[in-house]
Amino acid sequence: MSDLTKAANDNAPLIEFPCDYPIKVLGSAVPELHQHVLQVMDTHAPGFDRSKIAIRDSSKGKWQSITVVIKATGKPQLEEIFADLKISPRVKMVL
Repeated sequence: MSDLTKAANDNAPLIEFPCDYPIKVLGSAVPELHQHVLQVMDTHAPGFDRSKIAIRDSSKGKWQSITVVIKATGKPQLEEIFADLKISPRVKMVL
């Protein structure tokens, strides 16, 4: 069983779905990164609140982190989002 949904005692879930769930994407600071993140979120979490997007640039501007808060409906949705985000070569890490 995954650590994402079960606690150490195997009885209590770590996450109660549905819930607001932040997803942070780290990658190259290029417009294509932002477009890719929005496309994936529109596919798997349609209607997510775009006003909750936070973007931070690295000190030298080479890297960028994009944090999006979605309404997570379950583990399968999160797994699909993470997998689709990682498809882009511009994405270096998803948290």
